Amino acid sequence: MTEPTGDMGEPVLLQRFAAWLQPGPSAEDAERSVFFKDGVIVLDTNVLLSLYEFTETSREEVLSALEQTAGRLWMPYQVGLEFVRGRRSTLESRKRALASAATEVNKKLMAARKAIVEAKDVVCAQLDKYARAQQEIAGLDALVADSDVDAHLDVYRHEFKRHLDMLKADHGLALNSSDAEDPILPRIAKLYGEGVGEQPDDDILRKRLEEAMAFRFPNKIPPGFSDSDKDTPLKSAGDFLLWEELIEHVRQLPPSGRCVLFVSNDTKEDWYEQRSGASSSRPWPSLVDELRRRAQAELRIETPPHFFGGIREFLDAELAADTYAEIERVSEALEVKVPDTPLVVTKETAPHLDPPEGLLLDALNSVGPVSSTLRDSAESPSSARRLFQWWLIGVTAQLGRRVVGEAEPSVDIAAAVRSSESPSGDWAPGTALSPGEWLHRDSTWIAPWFMDLFGSVPQTDRAILRRLAAQQAESNRRSRS
Repeated sequence: MTEPTGDMGEPVLLQRFAAWLQPGPSAEDAERSVFFKDGVIVLDTNVLLSLYEFTETSREEVLSALEQTAGRLWMPYQVGLEFVRGRRSTLESRKRALASAATEVNKKLMAARKAIVEAKDVVCAQLDKYARAQQEIAGLDALVADSDVDAHLDVYRHEFKRHLDMLKADHGLALNSSDAEDPILPRIAKLYGEGVGEQPDDDILRKRLEEAMAFRFPNKIPPGFSDSDKDTPLKSAGDFLLWEELIEHVRQLPPSGRCVLFVSNDTKEDWYEQRSGASSSRPWPSLVDELRRRAQAELRIETPPHFFGGIREFLDAELAADTYAEIERVSEALEVKVPDTPLVVTKETAPHLDPPEGLLLDALNSVGPVSSTLRDSAESPSSARRLFQWWLIGVTAQLGRRVVGEAEPSVDIAAAVRSSESPSGDWAPGTALSPGEWLHRDSTWIAPWFMDLFGSVPQTDRAILRRLAAQQAESNRRSRS
């Protein structure tokens, strides 16, 4: 009996499931150069946004390398939409990360200061109990006087701050970059030229969303099914919309030599087959098969390190070893799906966020006995009191008065500042309080919400609040200097 064969002389079974029977793409594939020299190159949104993560020198080399592919780059409309929307959040994420690091460093140093004082107190208690050694106790008190401890810690504080400031400057991007100041956006626009997809019609978009949400995602058909739980269908279907645009675009190209090189940091299970017992995963063969069936085109999927290695090998792009190492570092950070940057509560967001009940209680207890009036303010559901509640959580953490939880939000709220100029027109000068109530009255500004609270609580509470606010203001002044 003759074995059925396909058009290429191979058994039908082997031909029909060729994508599944072949190994995943590797850097040594003989046909790989074709994708770089003749193929359509599609960069995922995360690859474009990662340009904002590079140092200025490496970013310039990466952009120069990408220019070697100009003319064959094509951007799906979905990628363009996500890119222009995501630029600002990427910059803000870096800004929050650096601000959070600075805050965390300050918390650690304040905790160290507290630990040193407490350690001295332990020794002095033993000297007093067993030796009545008042001279030695006085010597230790002098050794660990606030000014001496702060002076020693300032050495570390200034050095840590110098490195964080260097990180801010080394990227060559203003953290509040406007569109006009963004040096990356015009380079990307020039790189693609007219190679940007058009917005799909509403009826086409609706059909694609229905297919994604009703058929493909429930059956875990790649790509994009891992995002099915996002808050809107449009956000959930981003990868699938990109995929459909890619297929439609390739179908319109001349039939000879159709091939697509897709570059992405996304290696989740909705793009890559997670094979049990295998040393590594591979892009889903069903994606290769689908592009062959629907567009008669070949597909290759690579991560940025492999892609830029290919540019260097096949297109003679110059990439320094340091730049390539940075490509790998940025790509690895994006691949590993690190947890989101911890929430930073500010004076703008605090009125809209309820503090965790246990966290607020810990913060309140860490400041010592307080009146029922202040406790009521700390437990009030009023949005007007949430600023105080979040400030109390933040300041007790910053000053090392309590142990900070691992998942605890960072708080960037000040009750007072030491400065020659007011932070805002509604802040009260320190001279608004009586001479005995506040140190450095002539160089202090007090937040309006704090002044309101300050005037509504008993004198014992005022002393507690004044001490916390003044210590925070001094700590922030030191970290800025």
